[in-house]
Formats: sequence, structure tokens, C-alpha cells
Amino acid sequence: MSGLERMESGSLKGLLEALLLVSDDSVPATELARAAGAEPGEVASALAELAAEYADANRGFQLREVAGGWRLFTHPAYHDEVADYVLSWDTRRLSQAALETLAVIAYHQPVTREGVRAIRGVNSDGVIGSLKEKGLVREVGRERDRGQAQLWGTTRLFLEHFGLRSIRDLPPLEDFAPDEESRRFIRERLSGRSIGSTLEEAEADLEEEADLLGPEGDPDGPDGDARDE
Repeated sequence: MSGLERMESGSLKGLLEALLLVSDDSVPATELARAAGAEPGEVASALAELAAEYADANRGFQLREVAGGWRLFTHPAYHDEVADYVLSWDTRRLSQAALETLAVIAYHQPVTREGVRAIRGVNSDGVIGSLKEKGLVREVGRERDRGQAQLWGTTRLFLEHFGLRSIRDLPPLEDFAPDEESRRFIRERLSGRSIGSTLEEAEADLEEEADLLGPEGDPDGPDGDARDE
């Protein structure tokens, strides 16, 4: 067979292709038969014929029977190019906040949510949740102090996304700093001592703010003069 057979409008094969294109997982022939309103045997034969047609035509995709069902796959011959394209596409979809948070976790793992907040200066809980859903970070343990806080680290998928064999292959973050002051700042921020210091500073700031507000939350205190009439 030199090429794909021409499909007539409303043909069973065309319908099966359309159903498979919108399916994320392998689909049993019986389920496809129900969706197509056809006999299971007829559908099974049509699927086998489609798989053979794709193979004979040397298409960029294949139809395989796996895990008790049928699914479309990209051709193995184009694995590297497809992988590079998909990974770069996924990386571009990360927001600036997600990239910043991911960098903090990657370079300082294992790290708590509070540790990430201390370095970024903003609450990053939502961003961490999003990165977890994308499979780029995961919980790697619990901190012994600070109430058994969750510790976060990167995943194997993260390494695949950024073309790394291991975390040791991460480029030195200081290389991206424009000057010595910035490099010193990065070194301090990436040290465990500085995170603890930053958290303590944040707590001190809150306490100082509370003192300024006074017992009733009045910035002028109980005996202060009101500034605004």
C-alpha cells in the first residue's frame, strides 16, 4: 500500500481517527464501538487496518494497541525533535513568578514554603501548588523544626524539562549576576542562615508594626493625636 486510503465522508475509519485524536488515554475497541454506533468486531478490524495503513505510509504518527486499548503515538524516529519542541513549549508557558519560585526550589532544595517566601519576598503558596500540578516540584519530606513544615524539591520531570542529568548540573546562579554586590546578595540568599535571618527579620518587622499600631490598632496609640480630621 503506497499511501493512505481515501476516506469517504462519514466513514468509520474517519470517525475513529477523530475520536482517537481527542482521547488522552488508550481507548478499548468496545468503547470506540459504542461512541461510533458500530459493532465491536467491525471497529477492531478498522483499527487494525488504520494501524497498517499508517505504518505502510511511514507517517509521523502511529496507531498502537496498548494497555487494553488503542492510542495514537508520534513516530519513534522523531522522538528527539518532538521532545525538544514539547519541552520548550511547556517551559515558555511558565509565568515569571513560576520561574522565580522554581529557581528558588531548585537551587535551595529541600526548602519550605516559608523559605521560598523569605527569598522571593512574597507568598508563593499558589505558585508552588501550580508547579506541583505541572509535576515540576514535589514534597520531599518534613522539617524537624517549625512545626513539621513541608520540604519541597524538584522532580525528574524538571530535569527532563531543562536538559539536566542531575541537580549537580545546574549552572552556578552567581554567573547570572551583573556585579559583585548582586553575587554577594545571591550567596547570602541561598545560604540556610540567611533564610532563617530573613524570617526573623520579617517577624521582627511585624512585631515592630504591632507596637507602632498600639493595643487597639491605632497608629497614634491611646494618647496620640489624630493626624486626619
